[in-house]
Formats: sequence, C-alpha cells, structure tokens
Amino acid sequence: MAAWLVGCSTPPPPPQASAPPPAPVVIKPIEPAKPQLPTSNARNAQEYRVDAAKHLYQLNGARIFKGRMPPMLYAVGVLDVEVDKQGQVTRTYWVRAPGHAPEVMKEIEKTVRQAAPYPVPANLNKVVYSDVWLWHKSGKFQLDTLTEGQD
Repeated sequence: MAAWLVGCSTPPPPPQASAPPPAPVVIKPIEPAKPQLPTSNARNAQEYRVDAAKHLYQLNGARIFKGRMPPMLYAVGVLDVEVDKQGQVTRTYWVRAPGHAPEVMKEIEKTVRQAAPYPVPANLNKVVYSDVWLWHKSGKFQLDTLTEGQD
C-alpha cells in the first residue's frame, strides 16, 4: 500500500515560463467617407427641374401614382423651390396653392424639404425651379415634369 501512496506524492512538473502578454493593438477609427452628392449638369432651371423631379421620385417611389392620373384630382399646386449650391432647399414658395387642402400643402412642403440634399447644381450658383404637384385622393402624387398623363 505504501508503494501506492508514493506514486501520489510525485511533485508536479515545474511551471513553464509564460510569455509576456502581447502588446495591445491600437486601431485608429476609420473616418466615414463623405457621401458623394448627386450632381446636376443642368444649365438652367428647366433642365434642373427634371433632375429634381427624378430625385423626388427616387426617394418617394411608394408614394408615386402609377399610370395615368384620373380626370379629377384632389389637389393641384405649383411650388417654386430654391436650391443652393450644396443642394439644400433654402426657400419654397407657392405660386398656386391648393388652399382647399392645407394638409396636402404641408405634406408637399415636408416632402420637398426631406428630400434634401438635391442634386448639386454644378453649373448654377443656386437655382429656383417650379413644378406642378398632381395629388390624388389616395395621397399618391405625380409631378408634371414626369407625369404619365391624365385621363
């Protein structure tokens, strides 16, 4: 029995020298790339109007009325929009306001402002363009610039 106990008393192997912990790695934060703003090469307000309408359609695809508009619309309004050289909306002005539908006026103004930044007017210091908003009772719309027509 003593031999059995002797085997249990064998000393453990000496500890191995441990390597020093690795030095911490310093990772510099990556600066986010500045988003490339879309650019418009329009030479005048009429040309810019097309770029602005395409921009609005791209951002509001689910809200665009598909197909030809019916003969009677809930609201029709003409809005001037001033866009600065950075594509920011600096002013809106109703040329023909749908006064019977103030909720539509507010929604159009909100939609226009939320769509900023617009394509940068590269050939213009700033631009004021007009578009006709054709508003269906469903809340969907078309812009006259890109309309599919009306019955």
